[in-house]
Amino acid sequence: MAKNYAALANAVVSALGGKDNIVAVTHCMTRLRFVAKDESLIDSATLKSISGVLGVVRNDNQCQVIIGNTVSQAYREVVSLLPAGLQPAAPQGPQKLTFRRVGAGILDALIGTMSPLIPAIIGGSMVKLLAMILEMTGVLTKGEPTLTILTVIGDGAFFFLPLMVAASAAVKFKTNMSLAIAIAGVLVHPSFIELMAKAAQGEHVEFAFVPVTAVKYTYTVIPALVMTWCLSYIERWVDRITPAVTKNFLKPMLIVLIAAPLAIVLIGPLGIWIGSAISALVYTIHGYLGWLSVAIMGALWPLLVMTGMHRVFTPTIIQTIAETGKEGMVMPSEIGANLSLGGSSLAVAWKTKNPELRQTALAAAASAIMAGISEPALYGVAVRLKRPLIASLISGFICGAVAGIAGLASHSMAAPGLFTSVQFFDPANPMSIVWVFGVMALAVVLSFVLTLILGFEDIPVEDEAEKARALQSAPVQAKAAQA
Repeated sequence: MAKNYAALANAVVSALGGKDNIVAVTHCMTRLRFVAKDESLIDSATLKSISGVLGVVRNDNQCQVIIGNTVSQAYREVVSLLPAGLQPAAPQGPQKLTFRRVGAGILDALIGTMSPLIPAIIGGSMVKLLAMILEMTGVLTKGEPTLTILTVIGDGAFFFLPLMVAASAAVKFKTNMSLAIAIAGVLVHPSFIELMAKAAQGEHVEFAFVPVTAVKYTYTVIPALVMTWCLSYIERWVDRITPAVTKNFLKPMLIVLIAAPLAIVLIGPLGIWIGSAISALVYTIHGYLGWLSVAIMGALWPLLVMTGMHRVFTPTIIQTIAETGKEGMVMPSEIGANLSLGGSSLAVAWKTKNPELRQTALAAAASAIMAGISEPALYGVAVRLKRPLIASLISGFICGAVAGIAGLASHSMAAPGLFTSVQFFDPANPMSIVWVFGVMALAVVLSFVLTLILGFEDIPVEDEAEKARALQSAPVQAKAAQA
C-alpha cells in the first residue's frame, strides 16, 4: 500500500511542535533530520506511533525521524509545509560546555559534513573498481587512454576530497563556501604538492620564517574539516574589524591571508595527525584482534547505526580506501550485519499474521539484502519486535568472524548488499567473491533460523487498526481544539 506522504509530513511536523518550532530540516539516505527551536515541544511518543515512521533518535535540540528508502518523498512534503529558506537558528544564550555536548558536536559535524559526500565517493570508488576489473580481465590494457580516463574519473572524488569536504563543511558551519574551497584548493595545488614532496625528501621549507611540515593533503578529510570550522570564526572576526567601505575587497583578502597560512602551518598538520591517530587506533585493534575485531564490529554495527555512531568510521574508511585501495575491518563486518537484519525480517514476514507487518518486513528485507540499506529492517522490524534484533546481532557476530577469517576487504564504501557485492572482489584472490556470497547466504539463513527459534511477539491486527483510526482522527481533534 502506497504511503500518504502529505499526511505523514503533517503528522510529523505537528508532533515536532508545529512548523514554528522547526528551524532547520534536511535528510540523509533514510532519515529526516530536524533542528527544533524548543526541544520540550517534541512529542517523541506520538512521532514513534505515526504510520510510516520507523524510529526516532533524539540529540539535544536535534531530532532524527527514520522513514526508510523513500525519505526524499517525505522530505518534499515536509519542506512544502515550512517557510522557504529555513536556516538553523543560533544557540540562545551561552551553553554549558560538557564532554557530552563536545562529543555530540564533533559527531554532528562529522555526520553533517560527510553524509552529502557519500554518493560521490561511492560512485567514484565503484568506477575505480570497474577500471580494475576491466584491466584484470584483459578487456583494457595498462596505459590505454580509456583505462586511464576511467581511473581518473574514479579517483577524482578522492584526489579532490579536501575541496568537497570544505564545501560541505562550509554549509554545516555557515561560512563562505567559495572561501573555504579556495583555501582547501591551496592544499591540493600542484605547486604546493611539489613543494611538500621536496619537504618530505628533507628540503627545508618555511613560510614567513615558520617551518612547514611535509604533509600530503590529497585523499584526506580531517584537515579540510577542521580548517573550515576555524574559517567560520575567522570570517566573523574579520567582518567585525573591517570598515564597511572596504568590506568588498579587504574582508576576503584578510580572510584568505589569515586562514590559508594557518591551514598550511598549523591546522593542516594537526588535522593529519588527528586523522592518522584515529585510523591507527582502529586498525591497531584490527591488527591485534584480527578476525575477532570484524566479528565484534558485525555484532555492534546495528547498535552503532541506532545511535548514529557508525558515521564516525566514514572518514577512516574513505582515507584507508584512498591510500591502500581497500578496507578490511569495518566494511566486511557490514556484510553480516546488513544481511542478518534482512534475514530476520524475512523470518518475521514468514511467521507474522499481521498483513501490514508482513508488508513492512518484506520491503525491509529486500532493502537490506539487495541494496545493503538496513535501517528499514532495523527500525521497522528488529527494534520494534526485540528478539529479531538479538538474532541479527548473533548472526552478525558469526558472519563477521567468517568474513574476517576469509580476509575479505572492500574497494568501495557502498553499503554491502547483493547489488554491491562486487566491491569485495579481490583480483589477486578470485575465491574472494565466493567467500562474499557464502557470508551473505550464511547471514540470511542463520538470522532467519535464529529468529524462528527465538520467536517474537506478533503485533495483533486489531492494534494496527486501532492505531490507524487514531491517526485519522488526530487531525480532526486538532482542528476542533484550535477552533
